[in-house]
Amino acid sequence: MPILLQIEDLEKRFPVRTGLFSRFSSPVQAVRRVSLTIGESETVGLVGESGCGKTTLGRMIVRLVKPDGGRILYRGAEIASSDTRIQMIFQDPYSSLNPRMSAGEIIAEPLLIHRRIRRGEKRSRVGEWLKGVGLPPDAYDRYPHEFSGGQRQRIGIARALVLLPDLVVADEPVSSLDVSIAADILALLKGFRKKYGVSYLFIAHDLRMVKYMSDRIAVMYLGKIVELATRASFERPLHPYTEALVAAVPVADPGTGRKKILLSGEVPSPIAPPSGCAFHPRCPYAEKRCRDEEPELKEWRPGHWAACHLVEKIHG
Repeated sequence: MPILLQIEDLEKRFPVRTGLFSRFSSPVQAVRRVSLTIGESETVGLVGESGCGKTTLGRMIVRLVKPDGGRILYRGAEIASSDTRIQMIFQDPYSSLNPRMSAGEIIAEPLLIHRRIRRGEKRSRVGEWLKGVGLPPDAYDRYPHEFSGGQRQRIGIARALVLLPDLVVADEPVSSLDVSIAADILALLKGFRKKYGVSYLFIAHDLRMVKYMSDRIAVMYLGKIVELATRASFERPLHPYTEALVAAVPVADPGTGRKKILLSGEVPSPIAPPSGCAFHPRCPYAEKRCRDEEPELKEWRPGHWAACHLVEKIHG
């Protein structure tokens, strides 16, 4: 599969004051040396607890946040100098739309900025996209406050896809929606992938959604990717953190014998992450090496990577 986007050792730090009267600040290490590829017409899921750096990574890809280190390549060229075709679907359908613009104007704006249509063609072209995302024609002249949350997210999807981008960063696009509406939105995204061949970086904290949407799944913990696997291989996770995530997913039959894994403690502060493996304070298998040496992401099975010293010991 040809590589569309390649991330190499990406880093991002945010300064945070350590006290009310402090003149100095300590950096939060939001993203720590992340490397990842996304192929053409591929969906890569990105999952992890809140605050692990998922959204920051997505925003760096669309250049809303400037990286502090590493690089992003789009079709082999530096993203800052290439003609990128990358769009984003934002998490909050309420704050991501301009309340002073109608739905039609919001969807048409990218087309006008990039000179894909003339103003006289605006209504007919936007009308096609309103229909494509399941909104009625009269939605063109209505304003965001007149729509439900699910309808607003459909407007956001149309705005992101109207330029027919190669890659869409979907940042928790259904986290604020009811389950039934969320299912419709996911089906809509899948349909556009099949129709237009668009690639997705699908960011979420719900593992079931990520598995439904993705070809490969990356797991983030405290700013780093700790496991990367195909959807099929993900059923047998290698990293203890991923094991805990998978074990926490509800199942229809509680008597299936799935092992429960209870993690102790809280996620460490990204201002002062632990030495060695960042997960070792909560890991039930941790050894001295885990506290002293930071594991690198290593391929243990074909296409299945994990950053853990103890994979062979745990899984034989």
